[in-house]
Amino acid sequence: MNIILLGPPGAGKGTQAKKIAEKYKVPHISTGDILRENISNNTSLGLKAKSYMSRGELVPDELLITIIKDRLSRQDCEKGFLLDGYPRTIPQADALSMILTESNKKIDVVLNIDVDDEELIKRLSGRRMCKCGASYHIMFNPPEVDEICNLCKGKLYQRDDDKEVAIKNRLIVYKKQTEPLIEYYDHKGLLKTIDGGKEILEIFEDVMKVLKKYD
Repeated sequence: MNIILLGPPGAGKGTQAKKIAEKYKVPHISTGDILRENISNNTSLGLKAKSYMSRGELVPDELLITIIKDRLSRQDCEKGFLLDGYPRTIPQADALSMILTESNKKIDVVLNIDVDDEELIKRLSGRRMCKCGASYHIMFNPPEVDEICNLCKGKLYQRDDDKEVAIKNRLIVYKKQTEPLIEYYDHKGLLKTIDGGKEILEIFEDVMKVLKKYD
């Protein structure tokens, strides 16, 4: 089964992706993970990507498409894959369609995890970090003592990209660049929308109900 996972920042895509990949024994393919793997292995693609990232620039579509194509050609993708974080734009979706057509593959279903903006801001802005690497959430995983790390007793802090202004900007970018993919895949008859405002296990149950039709 070949799956694309869509959803805004904070929708819980990563959590659901891991559960789906484990259930169906398919690789969970994240663009971030692929880039890091290529960079750490000093591949030619990784070195090219690093040259852009080290300058704070986005990896261009042409290079990203090549990296995705290389990843999908591996043997572990023969029985299916789960794409998380790609495509992000209509041009990337068109390029992916061409890649799959060349290898006689196709996308079976596109899962769109839908969460309203207010809930997303609540989820993302509640995260707190510690210099020791521990992570908390003021609502879902609070520390034993307010603003103090359970492990090293250091003072917790909020990352700049978890502040409300930054989150709203991330959502604006998502709506402009990635949200059009919802209509794109809906027109192709591939889109299935999941209510991402529920508990994690409830969301996964809804996902399983959808995927059983393609199993």
